Amino acid sequence: MDYSANIKDFGMDTISLAGPLEAKLRAVREAGFTQIMLSARDIVGHPEGLEAAVAAVRASGLRVTGFQVLRDFEGLSGHLHDYKIDIAKSMLEMCSALGAKVLLVCSSTSVHATIDPEAQARDLRKLAMLAIPKGIKVAYEGLSWGRTVNEFPQAWDIVCRADMPNLGLGLDSFHMFATKTPLEDLDMLDPDKIFLVQLADFMWTEIKSVEERITTARHFRVFPGEGVHSADLAALVSRLHALGYRGDYSFEVFNDDYQQIPLPTVAQRAWRSALWLGEDVLRRSVPLPNQIRLKR
Repeated sequence: MDYSANIKDFGMDTISLAGPLEAKLRAVREAGFTQIMLSARDIVGHPEGLEAAVAAVRASGLRVTGFQVLRDFEGLSGHLHDYKIDIAKSMLEMCSALGAKVLLVCSSTSVHATIDPEAQARDLRKLAMLAIPKGIKVAYEGLSWGRTVNEFPQAWDIVCRADMPNLGLGLDSFHMFATKTPLEDLDMLDPDKIFLVQLADFMWTEIKSVEERITTARHFRVFPGEGVHSADLAALVSRLHALGYRGDYSFEVFNDDYQQIPLPTVAQRAWRSALWLGEDVLRRSVPLPNQIRLKR
């Protein structure tokens, strides 16, 4: 049985690695991955500019999983809304130049944003319309410290209200586990409207405050299988597969320690996670090319 197709479903995120963009791309490719989730900072921070960053990504041979992240977009008004529309247009331009098919949008944490779900849906509908001519999907993710949308069922409600073909969900295992959102709630989702799944583990079973949640999310995540939530991650991936999800998984791992060790070492840790999830958890039967099965 060949599980290689399973493993190709998994990719790394540049935020897990230190160093210049080219070195990150090389480490990810040499570890065995075929896709990469790009952070805007890695692109705009390239010392030779945007065009050089785009050229490096395209030369790497890695498929771009998606581009992140547009924050605090929905629910604003007046000059704040106009400002965020300009930011969104710039990010969509970069997304298109990189060949990324998905732009990740995190739910707003701004106290200046309205709590009206219809207004939030209206703004995401507008963003999706801006993305359509570029062939880009918008994945809306509920941050666990979002002001009004902090779990994926709430994000799903906004996506349904907006009702746009290229607007769907981004799921993040960290936020799901931090809020203890029941996995059973995944069953309400349309798998075709899940545009991205980001996976990470962490080292403690309980997060006792929003402050600790933010600190853990930004500094202490680990790769799937390295923390204390391995069983939950396996259950999540298995349930998504049973639901019919066949899209990408990206390892969304912010970790200060990983920023202080060699890139190949970090990438190999991620590759072990991909092997575990692809070979041991999913165990999908993938027919070998040109294999003919004869009935006796």
